[in-house]
Amino acid sequence: MLLTLVARELHLAREGTAITLAIAAAAIVAWLVGLYWIAIPCSILALAIAYFFRDPERAPERVSNVVLSGADGRVSDIGEATLPGPPSSRFRRVAVFMSPLDVHVNRASVSGEVLSIEHTAGEFSAAFRDYASEHNERNAILIQDADGRLHALIQIAGYLARRIVCRLRPHDKIQAGERIGIIMFGSRVDHYLPLEYQVAVKLGDRVRAGESVIGERA
Repeated sequence: MLLTLVARELHLAREGTAITLAIAAAAIVAWLVGLYWIAIPCSILALAIAYFFRDPERAPERVSNVVLSGADGRVSDIGEATLPGPPSSRFRRVAVFMSPLDVHVNRASVSGEVLSIEHTAGEFSAAFRDYASEHNERNAILIQDADGRLHALIQIAGYLARRIVCRLRPHDKIQAGERIGIIMFGSRVDHYLPLEYQVAVKLGDRVRAGESVIGERA
């Protein structure tokens, strides 16, 4: 609980707060005793880790009849696809690639109930490749909105990403824009939208988790 409060005050993801504080404390001690050869690299490392785990506040302007981006980054693929498992119905798919410099906290794309969460072991190839959606390590989150429509978010590990964190459990009720997890380092999030939604972004667009609208109900 204390760590969560500290993370909130520092606007850091809680997964990186403890290590950031530990390295920062070591840097402070080293500065105080004059061990500058330790203090300088520790200070740089603490700042780098804090930058990666930054978790800014987000406030979506609209949440009804829209799908929000679940990740910060660049739209790398748009098309139609089935989920890499049941159900087998088709969806519109919007992939967002996160570089190591992007915010890596993921957020809910719609409000609703979490129906299932399925983790699949796999490869760690470059996340921006279409191949990654079916073959990389991934975490599939299936969500049912208030009107009974199915949506999905798939957190996909990339070449550098070796850990996917999902804070949700089946039957959780979530709100659009709510924090749902984090993927370490460069990675990707695939959004699966019902076909009655129109894609509101184009390839190459920059989007922000919990704020940018990537789909609108027709």
